[in-house]
Amino acid sequence: MAEAQSTVIGAPDRTSAPLSGLADGEESAIPSRRLRLRLNPPLAVGAAMVLLSVGLALAAPYLTSHDPMEIADASLSPPSSQYLLGTDLLGRDVLTRILFAARSSLSVACLSAALAFVSGTVIGLVAGYFTGLIDAVMMRILDVLQAFPALLLAIALVAALGPNLPNLVLTMGLLFMPRFARVARASTLSVRERDFIAAAIGLGVSRARTLYRHVLPNIAAPLIVEASLTVTLAILTEASLSFLGLGVQPPDPTWGGMIAESTSVMALAPWLALSPGIAIVFVVVGFNLMGDGLRDALDPRG
Repeated sequence: MAEAQSTVIGAPDRTSAPLSGLADGEESAIPSRRLRLRLNPPLAVGAAMVLLSVGLALAAPYLTSHDPMEIADASLSPPSSQYLLGTDLLGRDVLTRILFAARSSLSVACLSAALAFVSGTVIGLVAGYFTGLIDAVMMRILDVLQAFPALLLAIALVAALGPNLPNLVLTMGLLFMPRFARVARASTLSVRERDFIAAAIGLGVSRARTLYRHVLPNIAAPLIVEASLTVTLAILTEASLSFLGLGVQPPDPTWGGMIAESTSVMALAPWLALSPGIAIVFVVVGFNLMGDGLRDALDPRG
């Protein structure tokens, strides 16, 4: 009997064990996520490529002594010590124009992705949280936008509004907004059923505050990953529109515009198309690697 009592008295407290175990798990979740961020080669390589591209674009005026608009006599000069990537049809330095074109391409891509991120997240939050008629109407509007081929819709909108930087950002933001709206809606539909949302509603927290303070932080991870991948689509779309003459207008340099200018002398001066093409591939691969790395790092099942 004494032995049994001692066994019972010495036994661990079963009621507190699960709570302490959950606390330990929650505490260890943060370091493990940080560890996944550090030990993620695609994320590290992609982030380095993106930072290098942004750094070169920002430092463009200090990295070259040539003016991107300067017309010289050295037309179609091959790569040399004076012109590292040669010159174009008007004798302008190709390297200088690529560096300055990075500013246009990255700014348009990032601004349009940010516009799509904000507008799409708001629409997805509202549609996923309130459901019913609001959800049905918003989703049908998104279905109409996604029914058109993306590039054809972009061409039609830019041609109707006019080919300038604000209209280009607005068009591409509208083009990519449904992607964020659907991701936000799907995540919100899952989060709104959680106990902490019911507790917030029971405590009298307003709907706007519930969405901002409780729902949005819990759906941020997939939206961040979607943003990094959307930038790559925005860069390719901007290059396509510039190639067709509907992007950033000359004489401002753009990667797509530089490729379009080189089509007539492709066999004679291949460096005119090769250089901006490599720049596009480098930036797109960098953002894709960073997006894949973020997806793996932020995945709770990882």
